[in-house]
Amino acid sequence: MPQLTDEFKELDFKSETYKDAYSRINAIVIEGEQEAHDNYITLAGLLPESHDDLIRLSKMESRHKKGFEACGRNLDVTPDLQFAKEFFSGLHQNFQTAAAEGKVVTCLLIQSLIIECFAIAAYNIYIPVADAFARKITEGVVKEEYSHLNFGEVWLKEHFTEAKAELELANRHNLPIVWKMLNKVEGDAHTMAMEKDALVEDFMIQYGEALSNIGFTTRDIMRLSAYGLIAA
Repeated sequence: MPQLTDEFKELDFKSETYKDAYSRINAIVIEGEQEAHDNYITLAGLLPESHDDLIRLSKMESRHKKGFEACGRNLDVTPDLQFAKEFFSGLHQNFQTAAAEGKVVTCLLIQSLIIECFAIAAYNIYIPVADAFARKITEGVVKEEYSHLNFGEVWLKEHFTEAKAELELANRHNLPIVWKMLNKVEGDAHTMAMEKDALVEDFMIQYGEALSNIGFTTRDIMRLSAYGLIAA
């Protein structure tokens, strides 16, 4: 777990510089939880046999959103939700397109793997440098996010043989978007003592483990991960 460097040991959570950066980062986590809520409802329609589980996950995401909204209010920050909607627009559009075409595998890769791994990585890096109120909220959220990741892993593992080709194609189209997203918030994350290299490392660890759990070999994972690095 990352430790605060001397530069960040005295983070001023009430400073205008911090609050300006927080307005965008907080908006991203709020919008991310909203996206996840909506995506799980869509998946519930695509996977009727898992309907109840997916609705349960969507409700958890809605609770997470309320928790992060409270974090913003605690610092007297108004989240920049328009920025956040644009931030997620690439993954949002790809998920919507896949859902309209009935591509469950692609939808699960985007939501249950990419978005969940992105969230877990961000929360892991944020917790050590968060204000006390946000730390408590985020620690509770990240524990539940692992169960969301697990749903996608279990389903995709059970359908791995027929899903593999679509997973590889979906990875190629969506993983580069993650690096574009990280580049957009590198400065704001730095202001909040969250370094891009640490975010990338944690994401790749989470994503690689998820791909391994589904059934990909180490060689496969290196090849699939390279699509993200090419876009970095």
